[in-house]
Amino acid sequence: MEVPPTCHYGIFFSTYTCFNMQPSSLFPKKRHATQFTNSISSTQTDLTEHDHHNMNIPFQSGSTDPYEFLHIVYNPTDDTLTRRFHFPCSNLDNDNSSLPFSAKDVPLNTHHKTWLRLYKPTTTSPHKLPLILYFHGGGFILCSAADSIYHDFCGRLAAELPAIVVSVEYRLAPENRLPAAYEDAEEAVKWVREQAIMDEENKGEGEGWLRDVADFSNCYLMGISAGGNIAYNAALRCLPLDLKPVQIVGLILNDACFGGVERSGSEMRLANDKVLPLAAKDLSWELSLPRGADRDHEYSNPTVGSLGRWEKIGWAGRCFVSAHGGDLLVDRELAVAKMMEREGVKVKVWFEEEGIHGIELFDPCKTSALLLHLKQFIYSPNVA
Repeated sequence: MEVPPTCHYGIFFSTYTCFNMQPSSLFPKKRHATQFTNSISSTQTDLTEHDHHNMNIPFQSGSTDPYEFLHIVYNPTDDTLTRRFHFPCSNLDNDNSSLPFSAKDVPLNTHHKTWLRLYKPTTTSPHKLPLILYFHGGGFILCSAADSIYHDFCGRLAAELPAIVVSVEYRLAPENRLPAAYEDAEEAVKWVREQAIMDEENKGEGEGWLRDVADFSNCYLMGISAGGNIAYNAALRCLPLDLKPVQIVGLILNDACFGGVERSGSEMRLANDKVLPLAAKDLSWELSLPRGADRDHEYSNPTVGSLGRWEKIGWAGRCFVSAHGGDLLVDRELAVAKMMEREGVKVKVWFEEEGIHGIELFDPCKTSALLLHLKQFIYSPNVA
């Protein structure tokens, strides 16, 4: 697996209006060809320029204060945040016949105020569709499954693969520090299992959007940035469980967010990156990890301690890793990918030398490229 990571805070604030993510702009005809790799080797990631120089993105001139950069105020008395910026949200619009997907919300845990947004393509398929559980990014402290950037991306994911997508609204830190988000992810997996059991027993009580449409034996956990970290940890929690008839056959990590105390090469090289500066990433870990934990906690840095977990599970599934050379966290994600491969997981890495953290959320052509590779990964697993 050839390998050369992720929170798109600054790009969220400054890029959204630049790309003007309307549904019509999310379905371009242009496809972007990129290199796909099968095995990890030592790949140098020293880049002199970032993709955003070519994208004309109006990045913030920005403060070096990570609180100002993230538009948050920390309230130490009750361990909460005042979030001073809210991203544009998408309302459900299933009456819009121009959209190639439909979406609906269903509750997950009313006590925790968590819920799921389901997506399905509007075109019918003669075969059951793979099911993807999706976890949004935001450094564990920001964002929602309802944010337009995630809503539009999940809609494309459902329509173009095609697939059934279940996007999870999980609890945010610091109000609910890790492992709260992992617990919500596990609960979402178990919710899918409940629907599958009802479908299998022909009770007719399961979620209608999944009944007779979703292939519960072909399920994937996918996330971007912090969501990639959640997908990774959810897999470790869920794979040892008896989930039948649900089978988790794949893990998809898109600029997944991992950390560590000792600085990686990409962290040092891109410490002052305008998309994701190191100080902002450090702060998000401080606000999301259990109190008193450092960045070498297993939630942040799976490459220290608790090694051999994948080997012990003996998972027969596969992992797709998407990484970009201009991402502050790229070395972390690739180190985790190498560790997984050493422990017996079949890993495929798609690495683009040019690319910034979370670029697929903002550049429709980059989205198309990612979806092409995901379609190959899911529908043609034996093709290199």
